[in-house]
Amino acid sequence: MTSAPPASIDATLDLLKRGDYVADRSLATVLYLALKLGRPLFCEGEAGVGKTEIAKVLAATLGRPLIRLQCYEGLDVASAVYEWNYSRQMIEIRLAEAQGVHDRGALAADIFDERFLIRRPLLDALSPHAGGAPVLLIDELDRTDEPFEAYLLEVLSDFQVTIPELGTIKAHETPIVIITSNRTREIHDALKRRCFYHWVDYPDLQRELEILKVKAPGAGERLSRQVVGFVQELRKLDLFKAPGVAESIDWSTALSELNVLDLDPRTINDTLGVLLKYQDDIQRLQGSEAAEILRKVNADIASHPLG
Repeated sequence: MTSAPPASIDATLDLLKRGDYVADRSLATVLYLALKLGRPLFCEGEAGVGKTEIAKVLAATLGRPLIRLQCYEGLDVASAVYEWNYSRQMIEIRLAEAQGVHDRGALAADIFDERFLIRRPLLDALSPHAGGAPVLLIDELDRTDEPFEAYLLEVLSDFQVTIPELGTIKAHETPIVIITSNRTREIHDALKRRCFYHWVDYPDLQRELEILKVKAPGAGERLSRQVVGFVQELRKLDLFKAPGVAESIDWSTALSELNVLDLDPRTINDTLGVLLKYQDDIQRLQGSEAAEILRKVNADIASHPLG
């Protein structure tokens, strides 16, 4: 069942919480305003901090269809917006010729009809949906080329696309738009001006503990504190890729599956491939450095017990 957008910042926090998303108030505030004013929300941040999950949670909690455009280098209009079903059009032409139809104008008007139109994510998001205006996730926009980014300006300004053979197609209802970027390159100011902006940062220790409590409930309190403390220390190092929240959840879940109740250096060495994704980072951490970080984390837990 479709739900109305939240009516306040607190209601937005509650909405995200119902979807098991532990958000801070700054995210809830900008998300509430984006929903209230019908503006796209542009989220930047490191990989694995929960940007994509925002759109998934909104779709689930509001009961809206989720339409995802996964961006990549070379993404074009045919893959992102629309293309014509050329094989069906050719069949239609052959049938018309067999029936003796020779009026080229009438034939062109017939084959460039919406029934031959293949709707890709952007056009689909502008189309009517039984579940209400969809949530459109434009994921990892920084992976695309600048010409495609420029094409998005019309979509995000007026929520419409222009198809030469059909004219301009405008959204019946404004979709909820979430755009994400891992900031591998800068996105043009013209596009950012059409959006509200939020930097999704790594959570602090307390919020990351809350996230693990929701996403990895099988881990005990001590193990969760060790995992979060260890990961937070890793983020201070100059690693090729620091672990995100997604890796914290994966590591905690994996340790629970191994029936680990208390981290030790050997277990860390054996499971670093769950937490880190580059061999240089793993080699750096294995052995004495991982043991030293764990010692520091355990000392911190001993001096700051949870009340």
